Amino acid sequence: MTVYFIGAGPGAADLITVRGQRILASCRVCLYAGSLVPRELLDVCPPGARLTDTAELDLDRITAELVRAHEAGEDVARLHSGDPSVFSAVAEQMRRLDAAGVPYEIVPGVPAFAAAAAALGRELTVPTVGQTVILTRVAQQATPMPEGEDLATLGRSGALIVLHLAARYADRVVAELLPHYGPDCPAAVVAMASRPDELVLRGTLGDIAGRLGAAGVTRTAVIMVGRTLGAEQFGDSHLYSPHRERGAAGPGGGPCASGG
Repeated sequence: MTVYFIGAGPGAADLITVRGQRILASCRVCLYAGSLVPRELLDVCPPGARLTDTAELDLDRITAELVRAHEAGEDVARLHSGDPSVFSAVAEQMRRLDAAGVPYEIVPGVPAFAAAAAALGRELTVPTVGQTVILTRVAQQATPMPEGEDLATLGRSGALIVLHLAARYADRVVAELLPHYGPDCPAAVVAMASRPDELVLRGTLGDIAGRLGAAGVTRTAVIMVGRTLGAEQFGDSHLYSPHRERGAAGPGGGPCASGG
């Protein structure tokens, strides 16, 4: 028996991976975040599967469900929105499963920031403009941020910042980033990325909080701030340069450069 932590993607049912869908179709037990995971994905579960919405369950009750399935010899699909690698609360579940001797695997998914970038029609890393993306959040009414990970500190890098779980606190975000990015820095908000009710707001750091408030967006949104969002004049990537030596191999015999 195995617990599969499956990234269900950002919202559209067809953005789950092929592997994730295949495993979901084989599991007799499915625990899912009802407020975030598209209901259509549950149709993939086999007939008679036990479906449990975890929206009202605390960690102890979720763990108990996973251990119960283990004792019954039933594979579990544990559906999380986005990708399990960021802001998924998977780490504490895996720690408890380790203590209980319950095996698990992680199946990656499409993260919300990737769906937001697609909605904006933007590459987040642009040659000569920005090559770093910071994924973070704010600590208001949530687990405190570690020392040195506040927005004022992160903003000194000037890198593109992607904020999850921060739509309610846009005014604070703007206040902390303004000294480092300036009011004219491109900014955007994508709410409900990849879903039928997707909303895209574009602006600058100086006006994005007002746009967000006017739209009434308070949750399920990603805020992005950085120069790459508005980059138009930039050099081509060295990856496709006619001056780059081609056919070279890295230590493992594969290509030296990533991309395609």
